[in-house]
Amino acid sequence: MEEERKVDAAAFGFPGPVRPGVTRVGWIGIGVMGGAMAKHLLAAGFAVTVYARTPAKSESLVAARASLVDSPAAVAAASDVVFTMVGNPGDVRAVVLNPTTGALAGLRPGGVLVDCTSSSPSLLREIAAAASVAGCYAVDAPVSGGDVGARDGTLAIFAGGDEAVVAWLAPLFAYLGKATHMGAPGSGQSSKIANQIAVAGAARPALRLPRQGDPHGRARQRPEQQDRQPDRGGRRGGGPRRVRGLRQRCGARRAAVPRRGVQGRGGLAHHGIFGDRVLRREFGYGGSVRYIVKDLGMALEVGDGPEEANVLPGAALYRQMFSAMAANGDGDLSLQGLITVVERLNGIGK
Repeated sequence: MEEERKVDAAAFGFPGPVRPGVTRVGWIGIGVMGGAMAKHLLAAGFAVTVYARTPAKSESLVAARASLVDSPAAVAAASDVVFTMVGNPGDVRAVVLNPTTGALAGLRPGGVLVDCTSSSPSLLREIAAAASVAGCYAVDAPVSGGDVGARDGTLAIFAGGDEAVVAWLAPLFAYLGKATHMGAPGSGQSSKIANQIAVAGAARPALRLPRQGDPHGRARQRPEQQDRQPDRGGRRGGGPRRVRGLRQRCGARRAAVPRRGVQGRGGLAHHGIFGDRVLRREFGYGGSVRYIVKDLGMALEVGDGPEEANVLPGAALYRQMFSAMAANGDGDLSLQGLITVVERLNGIGK
């Protein structure tokens, strides 16, 4: 039986080479990020089948010759590789593991699932195990770089799973950005969560940049508030030392931590992006702040598989600040909208 499954896998999908016009791609979740990523693969010549809970969002992709179907299972039935890019772990579970309509229910042996959602490491390990039982493969491949990286094809991709499968996917990943193999299933998600702590910290220095209309040339902060800010790499903050430690505890390979993630589109480059948008009061560009609240929550949560409680004061502070944005009715704004919380705390009108 095991030998028969290997034959089926060799006949369909992995390890046949990925080629435009030959490899069929499925895409589930076509919002700001997912839609831009799917367009790159369409432009490269891949046949792409899509599913969207709101079909109207697929109009531009259908105009670019994508096929629209009515369920994740139908996407998988028409695909060799299925990408998912949805909102949260619950959405991932629904679109992948639903026994009737989920992608895994429609994927033939040898097919590959690639989840680009920022999700739970334990859920991705569960999906990888279920895929293996079905004779398929699963890779967790969350991305960093935001709407700009998705549009430009410069995303940092944190890939967890079988290294051979990740290498096989390289021609697809190349149209989206740069992929780095982080380790076993779930380690891509653990690395993305650690990266999000760094990104959240990168938003904070941007709030100190000169702000139009402020006579002091910077966003106003009381001295005692500045003193309480976590440092970037010391014991009190959620800086690089703790980020590296979290990745290692969650199974990511130390040598594989991509500089492109924390220091490229996912880190220092964000200073300039955030700062420019704060000065222009452009708070609608980029991903919704609700997602980083979710990601930082996963960094802090207890009981995710074998992981222990994570004590990350900096990440906890960032999550509270971004949660305040959501509580103020600004949860659909992007990270640079954090300046609105600082302004409220200091009696400065929006």
